[in-house]
Amino acid sequence: QVQLIESGGGLVQAGGSLRVSCAASAILSYYVVGWFRQAPGKEREFVAASGRSGSSTYYADSVRGRFTISRDRPKNTVYLQMNSLKPEDTAVYYCAASRSSTVEVTPGNYYYWGQGTQVTVST
Repeated sequence: QVQLIESGGGLVQAGGSLRVSCAASAILSYYVVGWFRQAPGKEREFVAASGRSGSSTYYADSVRGRFTISRDRPKNTVYLQMNSLKPEDTAVYYCAASRSSTVEVTPGNYYYWGQGTQVTVST
């Protein structure tokens, strides 16, 4: 059983930056970790993912170049640094973990999920 706890969400103006964190109860080196988001009335969508070693990363086209996923191994924590935020980035952001050997972009391939943290970008 892996527990994931997100933090760091909040309200930020367009063009600003925010970093959300995902703290895990297990050693994250054994897991692919992904960030997803869900806006009101929309389906949950992939944002970014980090392979087990942390050396491989993958981003949705909508955030590539603006968001960065990273790991802090001693802290068993994964971060999502979000820069140049846009109002359309407003959503609840979830982290998720998978025992897959490859980076996954489909929510159904992740077994463990956090509760989510709200990110709101104002104009």
